[in-house]
Amino acid sequence: MTMNSDKLKLYGTLTIGVVAFILEFLFQLPFYSQIIISILGLILALIMFIDMIKVLKTGDFGVDLLAITAIVATIVLGQYWAGWVILLMLTGGDTLEEYAANKAKSELKSLLDNAPSFAHKITPTGIVDIDIDEVAIGDMLLIRPKEQVPVDGAVVDGQSEVDESSLTGEAVPVAIGVGSSVMSGSINGETPFKMEAKKIAADSEYQAIVKLVKESESNPAHFVRLADRYAVPFTIIAYVIAGIAWYLSKDPVRIAQVLVVASPCPLILAAPIAFVSGMSRTSRNGIIVKSGTTLEKISSAKTIAFDKTGTITRGKLVVDKEIIKPGFNRETVLSYAASLEENSSHIMAKTIVNYALEKKLKLETVDRIKEYTAQGIVGFIGDHYVKVGQGKFVTDEPVDKVEGSAVYVSIDSKYAGVFSLSDQIRPESASTIQKLKDFGIKNILLITGDKKETTESVASEVGITQIYPESLPNDKVKIIKNLKNHPTIMVGDGVNDAPALALADAGIAMGYQGANAASESADAVILQDDFGKVADVVKISRDTLKVAKEAVLIGIFICIVLMIIAGFGLIPTIIGALLQEVVDTVTILYALRARSDRLEPTICI
Repeated sequence: MTMNSDKLKLYGTLTIGVVAFILEFLFQLPFYSQIIISILGLILALIMFIDMIKVLKTGDFGVDLLAITAIVATIVLGQYWAGWVILLMLTGGDTLEEYAANKAKSELKSLLDNAPSFAHKITPTGIVDIDIDEVAIGDMLLIRPKEQVPVDGAVVDGQSEVDESSLTGEAVPVAIGVGSSVMSGSINGETPFKMEAKKIAADSEYQAIVKLVKESESNPAHFVRLADRYAVPFTIIAYVIAGIAWYLSKDPVRIAQVLVVASPCPLILAAPIAFVSGMSRTSRNGIIVKSGTTLEKISSAKTIAFDKTGTITRGKLVVDKEIIKPGFNRETVLSYAASLEENSSHIMAKTIVNYALEKKLKLETVDRIKEYTAQGIVGFIGDHYVKVGQGKFVTDEPVDKVEGSAVYVSIDSKYAGVFSLSDQIRPESASTIQKLKDFGIKNILLITGDKKETTESVASEVGITQIYPESLPNDKVKIIKNLKNHPTIMVGDGVNDAPALALADAGIAMGYQGANAASESADAVILQDDFGKVADVVKISRDTLKVAKEAVLIGIFICIVLMIIAGFGLIPTIIGALLQEVVDTVTILYALRARSDRLEPTICI
């Protein structure tokens, strides 16, 4: 088992400190104590100097220069115990950063820790345990009480409740029965059930989320580099105060006293811890954010564009109106239509069937069925000849015009009625759009492949004024590319949204329906069937950026005050080094506030 370098440095510093303490205070050998502390300090200073040169080669100005200067100054001026305290502060700060970051990532890591690894396959000879990667589409699996669902599938036998909280953040168990879809990673309740595998493990919901989590840990936040830029004026201020203090007092020890409290740890620690904490908070709220850079871009967004179907709307057709002609029975027309549509794979056919079943109507046996692509389906129910589909296909008679998609029915060559199908607007869409406006995002667009009339109707209802109807994927890319108010956010759910999601400064995918190209291309993925999470991720991003900036500035302000006091010789070097530990603790604890859901609302202009 290997130990990371940060812990090695910390343990080495502690060991040297104990040895030096024994030599100086028990054996009265201060010279040897000074020697071993000085050697340790110069070695670590050299390591930091080499790292600083690497950073400078990339074009960034790091914050190590102050720390190196403080270590060298204390050692050269004989303040070796103060130098040791600085070393302890730096090595302890790095270790504390790792601890705080790991704690903030606990919600994200739980996905990786709980990944299902095996499945109970039902075979003709009994139940066999197989590796999850061996599960094939169509395999029958047994899910026992309290076990995880290994792959995405559908229930074929049994009823139970599953806990999807690790996937969606929803604490309430979901009831399932025959025909219900179940996601990999869900935890079964008290009752076993059987399911058919619909996806292999690599394509299942849980593995898709795990992949997103890994990506979220691999990209450093841009704002961490912004913290480095604070180091330029901060370093200049520290050197100026140290120089003035030395010049006025004629005491070179003042340089060490000032530089000791000018340690840059608040700059090194505060911003990254705040962003990791913010990513932890989004995860708890059912949103996976791939990087801290995404949080920064979302927090300062000036434009947000939405797809319509599956985003603003549910992406699921429902019957919203029906017209039955005189002389026909409503239940009969609907039952006949559903009986035929049960034999079709068209999405509108499924809607009609579900609507009839909701009305508890009996589906009839259909003979001599024939389906005509893009037109409709025909068949005999008893002695009645039934046609279902487009108006011109089912009858030569005049038909009723309805908004949205329409399914027409004729019985024995007579026009019997029509069912109007529409995509329902999410009930939370209008309030979410208003929240985004309240956050200061005024440039809101609706980009969709749907026709103009439908787009205008949806946009009007939810409060969007800029619309781009009949937009193909390439059109969406051109629209996003030509936007002038940056950063831009694109929100969508389908494969056709993937190019636009990738092109926008920040892409947000409604990925609750499973792994797809939208989720792969997006910078953030909403795991719940809740459009309101778009406003949540904007709020969390703004809260996080606010906390990160405040944590850095608080650390800088405290350090400057302490430097001024130290310039008057009021803070001995050993006390100054200890005070710097207090400053580190304050900024780290403040940065961890980004994990809290109780932060006050913020509006970034």
